[in-house]
Amino acid sequence: MSFKKSITLFVSLIVILSLIAACAPKATTETADDPVAKIKIGVTIANFNDTFLTYMTDGMKDYAATLGADVEVTYVDAKEDTATQLSQVENFISQGMNAIVVVPVDTAATDPITQAAKDAKTPLVYVNRLPANLPEDVVFVGSNSIDAGIFQMEYIAEKLGGKGNVVIMMGKLDNEAAIQRTAGVEQVAAKYPDIKITKKDTANWSRPEGLTLMENWLSTGDQIDAVCSNNDDMALGAIQAIEAAGLLGKIIVGGTDATPDALAAMDEGKLDVTVFQDAAGQGSGAIKAAVGLAKGETVETRVWIPYVLVTPDNYKDFMK
Repeated sequence: MSFKKSITLFVSLIVILSLIAACAPKATTETADDPVAKIKIGVTIANFNDTFLTYMTDGMKDYAATLGADVEVTYVDAKEDTATQLSQVENFISQGMNAIVVVPVDTAATDPITQAAKDAKTPLVYVNRLPANLPEDVVFVGSNSIDAGIFQMEYIAEKLGGKGNVVIMMGKLDNEAAIQRTAGVEQVAAKYPDIKITKKDTANWSRPEGLTLMENWLSTGDQIDAVCSNNDDMALGAIQAIEAAGLLGKIIVGGTDATPDALAAMDEGKLDVTVFQDAAGQGSGAIKAAVGLAKGETVETRVWIPYVLVTPDNYKDFMK
């Protein structure tokens, strides 16, 4: 073979190999385990120390764990500070989170959070605490708060035989849940001419503050026949004060959330009623909605998870 023919053959071979390489599927550095392929969700919780929110966060984590390595969730504590929470949301946006989940610190102060997410075109899900004036196109996962107060007070009114002095222990006054649960109690009480709501004050969802508030109320010497508490922690604080005063069994106490501690108190005959709020259901529902939005799926904008009345007749059904 001549030298010229050899060169021609060699060049032809190079051309053929180049064409094969051009037509072959291109390799990618993005794999299922590569962080680029992950759906990243940022979650800001109003307060890591809140008992119910702790169970709700556990529900988020348990559900996220079922999604495998394709979903990465970051949790931060807003520490009951609205400015901190807004900053956290802004950080999530700058970090390129695919969706953001918020348990609001102040349900009346969420407009800047909503606007920041909308401006960045970042999907947003609120959970547990319903923001005031929430746009219809923004997702909320939670329970209808007024129902908790209605269920609680209907049971207590029956236990009172339709007459008595009732005090209301409220959560944070800027929280939709505290406002609506209290409204539910008052709505039912208004149907009973002989039931009087004689005191109403906040204990900020806190067991220690519930204890202190109940001690203060008892120290007045005023007749108290029942305590309607916006959550279980405050109710358990009230029970501590009632027990220390030697009045256990003489004052009806109701809570909300059906936390394990509350169910244990009911098992001991100290708590009369609570209302189950599905912490795991809300947590998992929020992450499910956030992942769906991140994937571009259609998600219901209002996901309501019903309350359930819990009494000495059925509390064991809620114990794990």
